[in-house]
Amino acid sequence: MILYIQLSDYQIIKNEILIFFNKKLCFNKKCFVYDYFSNGNLNYFFMSNTKFQYLSKGDGQPIVILHGLMGGLSNFKDVFDFFPSAGYQVIAPELPIYSSNIIDTNLKHFSKYLLSFVKHLKLKDIILLGNSMGGHVGLIFTKIYPNLVKGLVLTGSSGLYENSMGDSYPKREDYNFIKTKTEGVFYSPKIATKEVVDEVYQTVNDRKKLIKILALAKSAIRHNMSKDLPKIKIPTALIWGKNDSVTPPEVALEFEKLMPMSDLFWINKCGHAPMMEHPQKFNEILKSWLLKNNF
Repeated sequence: MILYIQLSDYQIIKNEILIFFNKKLCFNKKCFVYDYFSNGNLNYFFMSNTKFQYLSKGDGQPIVILHGLMGGLSNFKDVFDFFPSAGYQVIAPELPIYSSNIIDTNLKHFSKYLLSFVKHLKLKDIILLGNSMGGHVGLIFTKIYPNLVKGLVLTGSSGLYENSMGDSYPKREDYNFIKTKTEGVFYSPKIATKEVVDEVYQTVNDRKKLIKILALAKSAIRHNMSKDLPKIKIPTALIWGKNDSVTPPEVALEFEKLMPMSDLFWINKCGHAPMMEHPQKFNEILKSWLLKNNF
């Protein structure tokens, strides 16, 4: 797994001597292979040989991000850019979608994985922020471990009902088909850049990955949360794209109806990934809700 460490955070490594080689970082006589990344503002070292793969930035109230089935940590870039300076610690583990055994490729196992991650970092009173499948994992986690969760943020979450790109991706070798389906996830097709489409295309054409994707899709269908939602009595923000075609607006309305402490916020001209499509508006809504609840 890969651990992400900001250069500005190296002061937390006390009494350690850092020595840099071509592709190696050593301290306390232990060496880790690393890659260096910079987006102009943030600098990270990706280190292997650790238990979890995650990105962490900032200090304060922890916000734990849970990405979707076809999404990644980069989908929440603007959340990482905004909330640490507002006094929050933003943490995003990479869910073991492709690394788990097929028997463990289900949402309940992912909630157990999240529990191990939370215990590993000794987190408490967390705010879970989940998109799509990530929201579903967050719901299951909150149901089973309510004492660990302070607040819940769902955006385009599964758990009740969602449309998919197809049960078995029958046209997965057709690039234009995948491109059209990927563009349909967003209100503006421009969000589905060539890089995004290429990644989806490569993923669904990898047989091993496709099997995991289909297993998780079936797990989501089996694990309907409609009877559980009324029992989840913690502050919940529902931030939804008004034009979401994957988890349509009626899904958000049903979440609001079933969850006793929920607040529903709409973003116009927005599809299934509000934090990507309208990042500024998404951050404004989330920050306002956090302050309202004294988080």
